Amino acid sequence: MAPPDVLVHVETREGKPKKPSLEALGEARRLAAATGGKVHAVVLGRGARAIAGGLPGVERAFVSEEDLFQAFHLEPASSAVEEAVRASGSGIVLVPATSTGRELAASVAAGLGTCVASDVTALSWSDGALVARRPVYAGKAVLAARFRRLPAVVTLRPNAFAPEPCGAPPRSLEALPPPAAPRARVVAVVEPEVCKQDLTEADVIVSGGRGLRGPEGFAVLESLARALGGVVGASRAVCDAGWRPHSDQVGQTGKTVAPRLYIACGI
Repeated sequence: MAPPDVLVHVETREGKPKKPSLEALGEARRLAAATGGKVHAVVLGRGARAIAGGLPGVERAFVSEEDLFQAFHLEPASSAVEEAVRASGSGIVLVPATSTGRELAASVAAGLGTCVASDVTALSWSDGALVARRPVYAGKAVLAARFRRLPAVVTLRPNAFAPEPCGAPPRSLEALPPPAAPRARVVAVVEPEVCKQDLTEADVIVSGGRGLRGPEGFAVLESLARALGGVVGASRAVCDAGWRPHSDQVGQTGKTVAPRLYIACGI
């Protein structure tokens, strides 16, 4: 059997690859070095061609700048990634485990008739098979899953892999066919009044709990987070009480995070 190639779905923000996508590309290069395969990428949305042209260490980049991809639409995005898998012959598909990535990976796996390993923190190629490791039981144990056949679809936990910024640009940029009209269409995207770094991508998080005794207690945490270049998180009890938005919730029923520094206050 020929060495499997690796395809990465690259998410973008404001004309640049998102940090978890760069981490996925870095892991794809390390994995391809172990398997003897090549790395490919698929980029969708505004500026996809320019973004794909700057991706390091990629053999072929599949792009589409169709208007439909200016917002996330599951059906066309899934079809585009599946088309890129078939066109590249990739046996491994890596998707960042973001809010949209998790949904996309499940749909792609269903379309390819295979399974998905989610929230993975380590990958290896052993005895001709892909082995994915992920935390289970709230991090108390690590599960190792071996794919019996390819293609394999994997979502990678943000901040669990190191990006590799160096490498030659793609040898070829290939346009994907126009997507079919989806059954549901996004008509508007409402951004929060205050845009901040996503908790799943943050290197520094300052979290607060009920011990702060009220929403006013988070003013100190906001100041500390700004001083450290981080963001504020919160416990489930705090979010349920309405002190903080649910997008700030960290934990088993909230967002899974992997910062370099985590400060818990009153939790």
